[in-house]
Amino acid sequence: MKKTFKITDPKIKRDRLIEAVRHEIKKYIKRERNKALPEGVDFWDFDCKFGPAVESAKDIHLAEITKCIDLAQEQQLESFYLEILAKPGRRTKKPLPNK
Repeated sequence: MKKTFKITDPKIKRDRLIEAVRHEIKKYIKRERNKALPEGVDFWDFDCKFGPAVESAKDIHLAEITKCIDLAQEQQLESFYLEILAKPGRRTKKPLPNK
C-alpha cells in the first residue's frame, strides 16, 4: 500500500476521517497477514514509511503507525503519505544467556 491520505474535508469531521484511515490500514495489514506464506518463511514482516509527503517519508516500524497518525493530527496536516509493503520474515534464535 502506497497512499496519500487526505484528513481534511469540509463535510466530514476530522476525527471521523482519522478513524477511517486507521480502519483501512488495519484491514490492509490483516489481509496481507492472511495470505499464504512462501516455503521457508515464518511470518509476514512489513516495511513502513510515513511522512507529510512522498519525498519526505521516513522509515518507521509497524507499531509506530498509530503514533505517527496522532502526530499528523496534532500538527493539523491536511494529508500524509503512508507506505506499507509486506515482505517475508524469518525468526532468528536468541542467544542463550551465559551462567
